[in-house]
Amino acid sequence: MQPALEIPYIDFGSFFKSIGSATVDFYPHLIQGIKDVAGILIGISIPLSLFFLIVIIYSTEQLKRIRKKEAEAFDLKVVPAYEKTEGGDPETAKRWRDIVEHISSNNSNDWRQALIDADIILDQTLTKMGYQGQTVGDKLQRVAKGDFNTIDDAWKAHKVRNQIAHEGSGFELNHHEAKKAFDAYRRVFEEFYYI
Repeated sequence: MQPALEIPYIDFGSFFKSIGSATVDFYPHLIQGIKDVAGILIGISIPLSLFFLIVIIYSTEQLKRIRKKEAEAFDLKVVPAYEKTEGGDPETAKRWRDIVEHISSNNSNDWRQALIDADIILDQTLTKMGYQGQTVGDKLQRVAKGDFNTIDDAWKAHKVRNQIAHEGSGFELNHHEAKKAFDAYRRVFEEFYYI
């Protein structure tokens, strides 16, 4: 026969008393540790909050600046023609007013006519400036970059006019593109006070 297994006696009362006294001794240290960690977190969070607030304000201001530049670049409003400027001519101003009316129309044929008429004024402007050539393109090729600040605008607008003239009704011209070309012509004419 095997000897009976002896189960040791555990005094649970003294065991729980020792755990309870350890907990009571540990509790104030736990509370102090939590207070220390909270103090550190608050100390770090205040400067971080201020830093991120400054970043948000700066980013918002930069976004406003970008939106303003976008509006200037893409919000192509039709600018009314000048009656007469220092070097302007009343006949050209009247023709320009007609172009403005056409470009403001809802009819795509009016937009086409406006750009063709603006190109005629560009041709006359180049001729008055002394540039020689059979076509507007020939005259624009003879222009030196330093003599004509808006030469790129003139080329862009003239290319749209060429598409209208050569492709006819097959060329799809939307109002946005028509206004962009119109605005390019306007910048050219304003540079030389022809409108």
